Amino acid sequence: MSDHHLSNQSFSALGLPETLLQGIRETGFEFCTPIQAETLPLALAGQDVAGQAQTGTGKTAAFLLAAFNRLLTHPAPENRRPNQPRAIMLAPTRELAVQIHKDAEVLGKHTGCRLGLVYGGTGYDSQRKMLEEGIDILIGTPGRLIDYFKQHVFDLNAVQVMVLDEADRMFDLGFIKDIRFLLRRMPPPDQRLSMLFSATLSYRVTELAYEHMNNPQFVRIEPDKRTADKVTQILYHTAIEEKIPLLVHLLRQKDPTRSLVFINTKDAAETIAAWLKGNGLNAEVLSGDVPQTQRLRILQDFMEGRLPVLVATDVAARGLHIPDVSHVFNFDLPQNAEDYVHRIGRTARAGASGDAVSFACERYVFSLPEIEEYIGHKLPTSPVLAAMLAKLDPPAKREYRARPEAGRGRGGRPERRPGRAHESRRPERERRPEYARRTEAESRPARVPETFNTPVAKPAPAPVSAPTKPGAKPFLRRNVGEKPVIG
Repeated sequence: MSDHHLSNQSFSALGLPETLLQGIRETGFEFCTPIQAETLPLALAGQDVAGQAQTGTGKTAAFLLAAFNRLLTHPAPENRRPNQPRAIMLAPTRELAVQIHKDAEVLGKHTGCRLGLVYGGTGYDSQRKMLEEGIDILIGTPGRLIDYFKQHVFDLNAVQVMVLDEADRMFDLGFIKDIRFLLRRMPPPDQRLSMLFSATLSYRVTELAYEHMNNPQFVRIEPDKRTADKVTQILYHTAIEEKIPLLVHLLRQKDPTRSLVFINTKDAAETIAAWLKGNGLNAEVLSGDVPQTQRLRILQDFMEGRLPVLVATDVAARGLHIPDVSHVFNFDLPQNAEDYVHRIGRTARAGASGDAVSFACERYVFSLPEIEEYIGHKLPTSPVLAAMLAKLDPPAKREYRARPEAGRGRGGRPERRPGRAHESRRPERERRPEYARRTEAESRPARVPETFNTPVAKPAPAPVSAPTKPGAKPFLRRNVGEKPVIG
């Protein structure tokens, strides 16, 4: 991308309705970004679009403006019911759906379109009531949308605009069957405007576009440049035990105002945040295990500058526009090369500059060649000096914190995970401490006494009875009750 991240195309020259232009002016936008300048003329003319551009280049505003224009210039059918949305926008994560809704509120403030936001984790009854009362634009995640759809809370028969954001992430998260389920229940592709946007367009996404869109036009803005030019990237080859001291040192040295630390696993994220808090760095965790209301609060604190460090899994790597992120730390190298691009794309957005620091330990260094091949260049490395390994104070002991959304089954009972024996089914000798493992001498079988090894003496043969009469032959009685055997 050029040094000037905007194009010469102005929004006022696109022929947008005045109510939409008023919202654009209030946001301070005047000129389009390259992806907006290429896709908006096509979408405004009614052409389906599949757009690819670097993260942070304004793809969300592109499809929102096209959707609002379509609804304002094409009135809804007269027989449309209030619970039939005119536009539907699908996002892979809750945070991305919330962000799209916020941007839509700002840009469509004067259009009169009713917006609806649907996602899992909270507000089940309130979201259902909102759908029943009626909306024009429905924004949400696939799982909760299908739940309401199967309950006939709304239907998709009046959809005029379909938007699929971060389509490749839909495949990664296993949502593609849900997406196809919804697309097949909308009007045919030639009767609606369909738009698909992502930072990467894989072959799977291309196939999806040709299957469910009406001859889409593919727009790729600098596809050979995977990362923004203004992101300063650096790599440290570290041991696993050096990663936390090095991270603490870099955070203290750079004193960043807003830093994202990406971790591959949820458990590791909680551990890292505990070590950072124990050493004077305010940090919170953003992962799938955190309740939804708390996730939104943490994200809002981070966006508004009250939280300087956010430790997150890849749930925060896609689509989120967080302004003024100064540093991105890949505490764990991602195992997918595309995730590396999305992670470091959280900084240097909208023409700004930023730093991306990555740690390559013996556990995740195997993905480094794939990442370098994907981005097209080697990552510059820097040595880890002894002075860079900070002396750490151990974190405070963390009390057990019950998670209301995870690990609970019906009736508040602990959920039994498949493939693992439940605690109550374990044998008593494994649960009670008195059945500890015996020593080798104690576990040896007891020695049998000598008396039990001696053979049992056989009874003596019965005596032969003397003859009772002269000349009578002797006989032997074998057993009591049997007739004697005459010899």
